[in-house]
Amino acid sequence: MALVERFWILMTLLAVSFAAYAQSDLASAKAQGLIGERPDGLVAVVADSTPALQSLASGVNAERMAEYRQIAEETDAPLEAVQARAGRQIIERLPAGQYFMDAAGRWRQK
Repeated sequence: MALVERFWILMTLLAVSFAAYAQSDLASAKAQGLIGERPDGLVAVVADSTPALQSLASGVNAERMAEYRQIAEETDAPLEAVQARAGRQIIERLPAGQYFMDAAGRWRQK
């Protein structure tokens, strides 16, 4: 399998590869507008942060960064490029009503 094909397969799998417990909590927090997607492929608290929301975002981001680093190493792509590609893909797939951060750092609702 070509390196480019493997990269795209890994990127596609990335969007659904989080731990089941974090996935459920993340989906709930995103649906409630508490957590949004950033263009660098990470998540952040949209408004009033709580320790629980911050912990959730940190955990999700740690898992995502591990995946991004692995993809970057396997494809010899810069980590920032992997993150940017993932961020675009995740934001494109967001359901209506969920939040994402635009390039200027403002929260937008899809």
